[in-house]
Order: sequence, then structure tokens, then C-alpha cells
Amino acid sequence: MHQKADRDQIRRQNRSIILQALRRTGTRARIDLGRQTHLSPATVTSITSDLIAENIVTGVEDTGQKTKAARGRPRALLSLNADAACVLAIKISVNTIDLALVDYRGLRIARARALFDSATATAEDFGRTLVAATLRFLDEDARRARPAIVSVAAQGVVDDAAGTVTWSPAFVVRHVPVVGPLVAALGVACRLSNDTNMIAEALHRSDPARYGGTFAVIFMDYGVGMGLFVNDRLFVGETGAAAEIGHANHMPGGALCRCGRRGCLEAYLADYAIQRHALGLDPATPPADIPMPPDTIARLIDEAERGNARARQAFAAAGEALGYAIARLVASLDPGRIVVTGGAIPAWPLIQASVHAALREALVEDLRCHVIIEPVDWEEDLALRGTVARGLHELDTRVFAEPAAATTAATLEGTA
Repeated sequence: MHQKADRDQIRRQNRSIILQALRRTGTRARIDLGRQTHLSPATVTSITSDLIAENIVTGVEDTGQKTKAARGRPRALLSLNADAACVLAIKISVNTIDLALVDYRGLRIARARALFDSATATAEDFGRTLVAATLRFLDEDARRARPAIVSVAAQGVVDDAAGTVTWSPAFVVRHVPVVGPLVAALGVACRLSNDTNMIAEALHRSDPARYGGTFAVIFMDYGVGMGLFVNDRLFVGETGAAAEIGHANHMPGGALCRCGRRGCLEAYLADYAIQRHALGLDPATPPADIPMPPDTIARLIDEAERGNARARQAFAAAGEALGYAIARLVASLDPGRIVVTGGAIPAWPLIQASVHAALREALVEDLRCHVIIEPVDWEEDLALRGTVARGLHELDTRVFAEPAAATTAATLEGTA
């Protein structure tokens, strides 16, 4: 029995490996899939034959290889069946609900944005608003298939076990239910994640060779967050709140954070923190009282580049805080790469020197010499792309990796 369980587990794993390989690289011949996945020809042939019979994968002729001089039949190529299932991705941020519906290949079917008032939304009101926006989006075109799974990302601290947003700048209230209202309305599984985790997910799925193993993403913008992969797996901890570096204490009794506590890393590195420092305001100034025009970071960068001492000091202080945070991360987990991104990333040239200075001061060279710190240009859709990737990964590894569940997402329907 144990040997059979092991064989079944290996086969499930190999199925999901093949499905993810096809999504990443598109149409492929079986021999190319074998090279890409390092699976034997017999394994690839057996699994892909099952996937074709289950209508998850389709076979197409490689007509591009056929020429007048060519002999024999064209190669048979394999591709994911776009109609096998679709994923609904939702990203919740301040005043905004972004929705995207994608097919099983990961290609977008439709996209929309709904607005709500972050300043007044209650936990109960938001659940109704979210469901109404979702149903309106899905019902706009009767030809749209219903999603097999819903993948949601939200700013702030999430509890994926409870399906709630514990705390977020998107809400003035805490413990906002997200998963429960969506499951009740749609009858399919819903997965809730932190938005920075989904940035890490997007990078990993796009280039697992570069963004693989153990690596972290640090997001700096309106707030500060972190996404973490450990041994090629997204690490979220017991409740989904792992790697919430922005609300770890940087300075006991220090500057006031938007979460209401004092001394959080966010209170030194977020856009409002840099603005507070540049304006010479008291560190106890509430973030809500700090003037934050839409071009705050761009304007501060311009002032710093023109030689404004206070603006330069503000960026240097932010870099120092980030450097000490990176030092703690490196000492704890020894990641191979740390990606820094977000809306404040254009300021990287102004903060990187103090980042590295703090890192040198905090850690001996033997501990810090191997880590790569990589700034990545910010793309507004990066978190939503990761949310899509997370939903498709759930289908590959939890639904279609099971032969018996091949043509339906029933094994996940109605669960949180």
C-alpha cells in the first residue's frame, strides 16, 4: 500500500510538472517536454496520453515543420486546452477591486475594475460590494465560463486560514471576510494571498531559473511588504502572514506607522515615511496627516538630484532601514537573491549606497557576500499576474494533477 501511495504521489507530481511546463513554454513535442522536465520518454508519453484523453491537453500537427522536401508525417505537438478551466483573479487595494478572467493557458479573457470607498467600507459592506462586483463582471458576457477557482490578493496582513484580511491600508476596519462571501456566491474554491507574495509568485513563474530556490521580494511603495520563496515554494507560514517585514519593529519607540504602532520598518521606508522625513515633520506625525500628492516620490527624487539636502537625507535614512532589514533576512534564511521593487524603486540610485553600508555594518562578509540584491522596475500588473499564476498553479497541482478529477474542479468546489 505504501509503495502504491508513493507511485501515485510521483505520478501526480509528474502530471503537474508537465502541465506547468506546457503553460510556461507553449506548444511542445513530447521529446522536447522530456528534455525540459527531465522525465523519461515513457513517462511523458503515458502522462500526456492520459491528459489528452481527459481533454486537458490537445494534440496539434506541427505544420510549420512541413516542407516540400520533408518526408513523413509532421511532428505531433501538445498544447494546453484553453477551455479545460478558467481562473478568476481579484486584487484588492485602496479604493479598488481589479478582476481578471483567464483561460487554462493563462491568456486573458476579460478584465475590469470596480471602485469602493476604503474610508467608509465596513467588513460586512465590503463582502457585499466584492460579490456584487464579481457577479457583475462574470455576467457581462453570457459566453464567459464560470471560474473553476478564484485567486485573491490583498494589501496588508491576510489570514488565509480564516479567509480574511486581518489589517490593510485598504480598510479602516480589521478582519474583513473575503473568502466566505465569494465561496457562498460562486460555489467554488477561493484562495487568499498577500499581494507581495503574488509579486514573488509572478517572478517565479516567469523565470524559475532566476527567481527560484530561496529568494525574497521586498516591496516599497505606499507600504512595505515581503514575499518569500523557500526551496522553490512560496512560504506563507501558519496563517498566511509570514514575511510581513513591513510591520516588524525597526526602532523601538520610533516613528509612527500607519498600523498604529511605533517603530515599524514601514514607518521609515514607505512613501509617507520618506515624505515625513523630507518635510522635517515630527516622527510621531500620523501618516494620515502627511501631505501625499500623487507624484510625491518623483518630486522628492527630483529635489534630491538637484541637491536638496533634506530630500537626500530622507532617502539615505530609508536605505539604511532597508539595509538592516535585509541583514536580518540574510542572517535568518540565507536567500540567494533579494528583489526590491514597488512604486518607490525609481529612488534606488539614491538609497542603494546606504542599503549596502547598513548591510556591511550589520553582517560579517561571510554571511552577506553571496546574496544578490536586484532592483526590478515596478509594473502595476505584477501582483495581479502573480494572482493569476497562483490560481493556475492550484489547478495544476491540486485538481488536474489527479487523474480522477481531470475534467472538473469538483475536488475544490465549495471549500475555502
